[in-house]
Amino acid sequence: MRFDIATLFPGFVDNALNESIIGRARAKGIFEAYCHNIRDYTKDKHRRVDDAPYSERQGMLMQAQPVYDCCSAVCAGRTPHVIYMSPQGKTLTQQRVLELSHMDEIFILCGHYEGIDQRVLDRIVDEEISIGDYVVSGGELPALILIDSIVRTLDGALSQPDCYEDESHFNGLLEYPQYTRPEVWQGEAVPAVLLSGDHGMIKKWRRRMSLLNTRKKRPELLVSAKLSEEDLAILNNDDNTLLKENV
Repeated sequence: MRFDIATLFPGFVDNALNESIIGRARAKGIFEAYCHNIRDYTKDKHRRVDDAPYSERQGMLMQAQPVYDCCSAVCAGRTPHVIYMSPQGKTLTQQRVLELSHMDEIFILCGHYEGIDQRVLDRIVDEEISIGDYVVSGGELPALILIDSIVRTLDGALSQPDCYEDESHFNGLLEYPQYTRPEVWQGEAVPAVLLSGDHGMIKKWRRRMSLLNTRKKRPELLVSAKLSEEDLAILNNDDNTLLKENV
């Protein structure tokens, strides 16, 4: 899988993509990533890529020409899926991450300042994606979040699929609570079922805790989650309110 990232800060993005799990996946060739400096495509002798918007609004807007020329040069002979990281886009979900993970090539456009001239967005962008209902200074951090979320689902990026398949949002629910050594910490013990060695009981416990955790923290997710009769019985039992309880 290949990512092309158009940005004003290629070094920042490239360095981040060389770290941790994503960096190891990149080194193993599980995915390719190329960062492109939009300033390299400006025709302004001072390398400016922005100008004042046609309004009374404060701030600067990225111009269409360098963005368009960057995309045209990078994508010459190819037709990657073009994503603009924007707070106006649809909120990124795990389902969309899985869909994007099946694409061969993705071009990610990172805005800055007050955004990008709408005319070039209309011309080249296939999809706008937001990482949440808030605004950050540029599209670089959202782009890194998008790439990270996609790459960790690719074969070989993690040690085994259940490293991400058990995580929050993969199946529409939040993840169950987890514990590590020591067995007792400040007087509080790890739930006994996790020490039992009974994989069937552990699986049931995890499902139960996942349901209760979701009900406690993000109950709106239960509306669209695929729930069995047993799941509904757990959720409808008013006694099941503590995430620390055992099976």
